[in-house]
This record gives sequence, C-alpha cells and structure tokens, in this order.
Amino acid sequence: MNRRERLMATLCGKPVDRPAVNFYEIGGFKDDPSYPDEFNIYNDPSWKPLLELAERQTDLIRMRSPVKPRSHEVTSEAPAGGNCRDEFFKTGEYMEKGCLFTFTNLKIGDRNMTSLTRRSPDVDTVWTVQHLLKGPEDVAAYLELPDEIFAEDIDVTSLIEEDKELGDSGIIMVDTEDPICAAASLFSMEDFTVIALTQQKLFHRLLEKLSVHIQARTERVAESFPGHLWRIYGPEYATEPYLPPNLFKEYVVRYTGPMVEAIQKYGGFARIHCHGRIRAVLDYIMEMAPTAIDPIEPPPQGDVELDYVRSKYGKDLVLFGNLEMADVENCPPADFEKIVEKTLIDGTTGQGKGFVLMPSSAPYGRTITPTVMKNYETILRLATSFSL
Repeated sequence: MNRRERLMATLCGKPVDRPAVNFYEIGGFKDDPSYPDEFNIYNDPSWKPLLELAERQTDLIRMRSPVKPRSHEVTSEAPAGGNCRDEFFKTGEYMEKGCLFTFTNLKIGDRNMTSLTRRSPDVDTVWTVQHLLKGPEDVAAYLELPDEIFAEDIDVTSLIEEDKELGDSGIIMVDTEDPICAAASLFSMEDFTVIALTQQKLFHRLLEKLSVHIQARTERVAESFPGHLWRIYGPEYATEPYLPPNLFKEYVVRYTGPMVEAIQKYGGFARIHCHGRIRAVLDYIMEMAPTAIDPIEPPPQGDVELDYVRSKYGKDLVLFGNLEMADVENCPPADFEKIVEKTLIDGTTGQGKGFVLMPSSAPYGRTITPTVMKNYETILRLATSFSL
C-alpha cells in the first residue's frame, strides 16, 4: 500500500499492510530549514535529518487551516454600519531582549482590555504573558462585540491544491479549534476554571457566541472539501483536573458535537484531540461519534492505558498515539525501543477499527539531540516492520 492508501484504509476501518506511523507536527507542517529567519528553529542543521526522515518515510498528515490570515487594515469591504474589526481591535509588535512581543488592545465602550504574547528565537512556541479577559465584566463586554467581527476568509482552494501536490505520500488534515478552545484561550487557566465553574450561564453565552462562526466555517469547509480528515482541538480544557466530567458534556459535547456531525455528514473523518486525563470523559467523547482520537497519553501525563481504550472503544474509534513526547526526548534508546514495542502491541491487539503510531507532540527546541533522532528512527523502524 502507498502512504495515502494506508491512512485512508485506517480511517475507514479497512485492513492495512502495517500500522501507519506519523510524526505529528514533524511532517505535519512543511517546515523550511533554509528560511533564514531568527525565529525559525528548523534552520539549525540538527533538524534537517529528522525533517527529511518524516517527508520520505512516514505516513504524512499535513495539518492545514482553511482560514486566510487576517489583514489588520480597514478595507472598503467593512460591514455596513462601520462594524469593522479594526474599530475594536488594535495589534502591534515589538522586540525586547531578543524576544518578539505581540499585543492586542480591545476597546468596547469605555472598557479597555489587552493581551500580550512573547516568542523566543530558540523555542517554537508562543507564550501568553497577559490574557485578554480577566473576569466576568470583561466577558460581558466581549459579548457585546458584533458578530461581524468574527467573520473569516475561507480558502478551500489551497487545501485542494496541497492535497493534489501531496499525492500518494499522505493526506491533508483540516486543523480547527472548537468553541471551548476559542473561549478558554481568552483567559489565564486560573481565570478560565473559576469562570467556567462559577459563572456557567455566562460561559455558555460566550461559547454560543464563538460557536456561530466556528460552526459556519466547519459546515462550509466540510461541504467544499469532503472526505478528508479533521483534527478538532480544545476538549482537554474541560477534562480533569480543570473541570469535572459533567461540564465536559455541557461545554464540549454540546458545542463540539455539531462540528463532528457536520464533518461526517460530508464524508469527512473527525479526530478529537485531547491531551491529559481522558478516562472520565471517554463515554462523552463517544457520544459525539468521532472517527478517531489522539494522543491517548499514558500515565503519568494521562490516566488511561492504550490497551484499555483499544479493548473498550477500539471497534468504533481509530486510535492515534500514544508515545509520550517526554519519552521521545529523554528515554535512552534501548528503553524507548521497549516502549514502542509495547505501544504497537497494545494499539493493534484484538478487534479494533485502526491504529496510527504517533508521538503526543513534537520537539520545540532549536536542537535535535542524537537521542531524539535515534528514538524517532526507532519509531519508524518498528512500525514499518511490524506484522499485523
């Protein structure tokens, strides 16, 4: 089987020649190691062999958003009545101590709110220094924003073109947040949990507002780009220890479930991305009837073993995982080989719809150590030689 055939057969619950193997963000994003930007960690020479290994030999799943980057300039296409985003939001950036800071100011009436992020040249991640919303009063003001503010430019053409370009090497996966992700990321984790627990009616109002444009986008893209894999990220915000399981049903099943339904109505495959402790919410996840789940983190990062999920839910659910990134980065190669062997057995033993061997994330530092490189080679070697 070629790589595309193997992945599609896995999603459809059909027989495959071997378990698919994917490096998640490595190969998921088409990173350019030659791009001479100081914030491009991938231009360090140590990354090149790993990026090439993913491109040449893994079952590629390209992670793509259908949303065009937003322009911050006021245009003649502003909605009638002057409700342009730029009337409310002002953004900018500056350098300080070698880091890139990006700020967003939001003014609603006489209320001013600010968020601030920081990015370091040596780490491929963005840290939020200050969150936009700090309390119930900020949420109430945010709810006054006109719905036109959240309008998006959708580009399905680029997804179609990239799918053709990828050919038999793999598949395109539409990458999207869900309403709880969009809502929770507006707060610090402390403020989010307090408001989600103590101001449930207010938080529902926020989820309802944000779900309008997210659901509309999902419907439009699912219809225009049918039959493809999607990743929906955000449900982990409603897992323990942050929120009790009953609120997962309230905040995730109620708002993310319609996204799953829209995707699969047009022949697509919805994959729920949920880090951490998922044992108490697995039945709620199954209520949404997704095709797949990732990354099924093992203890102590998670609270459930892969063989348990395979035996209880595997006949209805394709499993992606469950190699913990900390093991990829820190385990001696001999010990890591045993972890991969066990994962392959646990993910494929007995009756099941399908399994994709995959780490829970990817390195985000500038240097790939020999141990990390060796462990990625082990993942690929054991997966490609594994007999089903």
